[in-house]
Amino acid sequence: MRAEKFLVFAGFVLITVIWGSTWLGIKIGLESVPPFFGVALRFTLAGTVLLLITLLRGVPMKHHRENFLLYLSLGFLSFGLPYELVYWGEARIPSGLTSILFAFYPFVVAIFSHLFLRNERLNIYKISGIVLGILGIIIIFWSDLRFEGDSMGGMIAILLSTFLQGISLIIVKRIGKHVDPLTMNCGGIWAGIPLMYVLAFAFEDFHAVHLDRQGVLAILYLAIVGTVIAFGVFYWLLKRVEAVYLALSSLVTPILAVILGTIFLDEQLSPNVFWGAALVLMGILVTNGKDLSRKVALAYSRNVNSKEGG
Repeated sequence: MRAEKFLVFAGFVLITVIWGSTWLGIKIGLESVPPFFGVALRFTLAGTVLLLITLLRGVPMKHHRENFLLYLSLGFLSFGLPYELVYWGEARIPSGLTSILFAFYPFVVAIFSHLFLRNERLNIYKISGIVLGILGIIIIFWSDLRFEGDSMGGMIAILLSTFLQGISLIIVKRIGKHVDPLTMNCGGIWAGIPLMYVLAFAFEDFHAVHLDRQGVLAILYLAIVGTVIAFGVFYWLLKRVEAVYLALSSLVTPILAVILGTIFLDEQLSPNVFWGAALVLMGILVTNGKDLSRKVALAYSRNVNSKEGG
């Protein structure tokens, strides 16, 4: 039991560190590879590794109509368009700001879950958290209206990607419960790869791809560590830990991303960005407040009862 608890804790720390560092990896990779080609190369490599793992495990890729629709929705709404938007947006704004804006994702999920899932309605905690998150985003946008160039377009792209991934998650919850997570990700990635290359060749110059050592290492890290390992650990944890606890990783990843961006890329963010980020992170905590407090109380009650019984 203690060994599994340690593994769960280690897994939580691992995905938090990985997802907090992928924003830095994306930014470094963009210095060698244009955004759309960067996405295509990352997921081609990750999809190949996942396909090999699927074949070695002997997990069948079922081709039911419902599965096919699930793979397509993941390909377009989870891997294809959202990551194109993230890479395109991060090419225009700091990596730390990108991670802060993407922290709006839990609020999008809460809103869409209320609209489309019967058992996941909004409550006062979620509404309060969403309000705090929206206020935080407004403060961030307000402070960065003075940015030069197309940084506003980059920020909008990041937020749009959270909406697309929110829609994707609702589709997974409704029609993907019976699908193995490994095959789900593998099928979704390969369904999205054609779109990635179409956008890359349509809007970018292939000659702009300069795969130097830095670019290759960034793509390898994002594909193997940031995609295959991170999602593998995430789904392993999801079978052992309540989703509400995993959602708390989104409180830490933006902080880590800002620290890494400051250290390695010398990124400078305005004070208002940090005030806005504080509201966003507080909103995430409040949104999960009811479920988290209920789980903690239940765990405490069980611990007390076990001691009394012993």
